Amino acid sequence: MTGPLTIRAVDGIGEIEPGDDLAGIVHAHLAEPLATGDVVVVTSKIVSKAAGLATRGDRDDLLVAETDRVVARRGATRIVRTHHGLTLAAAGIDASNIAAGTVIALPPDPDADARILRDRLVELSGVEIAVIVTDTAGRAWRVGQTDIAIGAAGIHPSLSFDGVTDPYGNPLVVTAPAVADEIAGAADLVAGKLGGRPVVVVSGLPVELLDPSAAGAASLIRDEDGDLFGLGARDAVLAAVSDDVEVSRGFPAAQADDDLLALARAGVDPALVAVTEHDGVVTITVVGTGSGAHVEAGRLLERVRVLARALRRDVTISVV
Repeated sequence: MTGPLTIRAVDGIGEIEPGDDLAGIVHAHLAEPLATGDVVVVTSKIVSKAAGLATRGDRDDLLVAETDRVVARRGATRIVRTHHGLTLAAAGIDASNIAAGTVIALPPDPDADARILRDRLVELSGVEIAVIVTDTAGRAWRVGQTDIAIGAAGIHPSLSFDGVTDPYGNPLVVTAPAVADEIAGAADLVAGKLGGRPVVVVSGLPVELLDPSAAGAASLIRDEDGDLFGLGARDAVLAAVSDDVEVSRGFPAAQADDDLLALARAGVDPALVAVTEHDGVVTITVVGTGSGAHVEAGRLLERVRVLARALRRDVTISVV
């Protein structure tokens, strides 16, 4: 069971410069020595600063470089999937808490940075601790932002309760608290956005959470094939009618009950057109007479093309 948690911000860190020994700076400013089981929570901003990632280059160029694919776009706002696999506004590029006129990107491998920080802090403190690297993110369907874990070392980022029974005898099937994200959010409450305190120490967590061999925060990223919200609503429509071969990545993997032909036939007049599929070739056959049959064939052609894109089906469409 979890007892009382203590969450304390580390004061006096000051400005981080490229090449700084981040772990050494953190250790030197601790008001209390680290204890076994402590989790040191560090913002990605200072990790990026120490890595020299701040730039006065063009923000849009940096956004393009950090983007794996666009998830949603509204005017100048872009929600993108980064090369890390994270889905963030503007790829997590930030211009706050940094010199005016500069922007800074996320560290390219936050889990590796967390491991480096952890190993160095363990060396300096002589106790087993964990490290979480955080960034601020919005949430679909929710206003506002919260901090999440984008890097982790020495701690299980999530816990699975699959197979556990609740007090009423109900089996838990999909319950898996994202512990690292919960810690990141709690740390942000104490650090604040404008307090100049980018490091927080959390004490009192269950010791079973700590594990030097635990997976990093990348394990919290949902695989694209299992992502049911890989594109924004408007963007999914645009992607479905696009000829861009890459946009299919935004759609979830097809399910066994996704029947392309059944969906294509819905709403069309079978007296005018028929549709069949064989070896990846969808054939639309005009069976009626007159111009109405040809119009219906054209409508069915577009319906099949859009459905095939949304279902991530690679088919050739023929009209006879």
